[in-house]
Amino acid sequence: MSESRIRIQIVEDDSVLRRTLIELIQLESDILVISEASNGEQAVAEAMVLHPDVILMDIQMPRMSGIEALKVLHEKLPTAHVVMLTKFGDDENVFSAIKSGAVGYLLKDSGLDEIARVIRAAHSGEGALSPALVARVMAEFTRLSKSALHNRQIFAELSRREVEVLECIAAGMKNAAIADKLFLSEKTVKSHIGSIFKKLQVNDRAEATLLAQQNGLA
Repeated sequence: MSESRIRIQIVEDDSVLRRTLIELIQLESDILVISEASNGEQAVAEAMVLHPDVILMDIQMPRMSGIEALKVLHEKLPTAHVVMLTKFGDDENVFSAIKSGAVGYLLKDSGLDEIARVIRAAHSGEGALSPALVARVMAEFTRLSKSALHNRQIFAELSRREVEVLECIAAGMKNAAIADKLFLSEKTVKSHIGSIFKKLQVNDRAEATLLAQQNGLA
């Protein structure tokens, strides 16, 4: 049965919080903790050997920060989906993590339901934010991208079909649902999504959705 479970690594320098997270997550029948680490260097070394599906990564750690480790993993182990663990108000680091390729952002005091939801979403390749972070992240992205969006017509590079796929992404649809709606294969949908991310210069669905919302496509 373990082969079908989501294999995760937990990276947190606070040993009490790390143990609490492990004990909570082990209550979920479809999620398996395969590794734990207390700093970024250890996390990268173990991840390269064990290949976890999802990594819960603290942003601020000794020896190698979560953002530094994220950048290394994003390059060397792109199959691993990294969810950053953060505290409320640590906006600057959250935005840096977004730009570095994190697919999820989870407050450290989140409950089990929220933790499991974000892990499952990350495993599916979907962006996921703790509800308390959504408004703050959207406001910051609006501020950072407003002038650039006025000066560059980046959406003009998208084909008609890519715009349709982006609208579906912004509506929260998964690849299979997009394929059914647009009468495409999932492989073609994935190809369109890759092209959209490249043209819009974004890392994941969360960023693409924010841009779509800012431009009236959602």
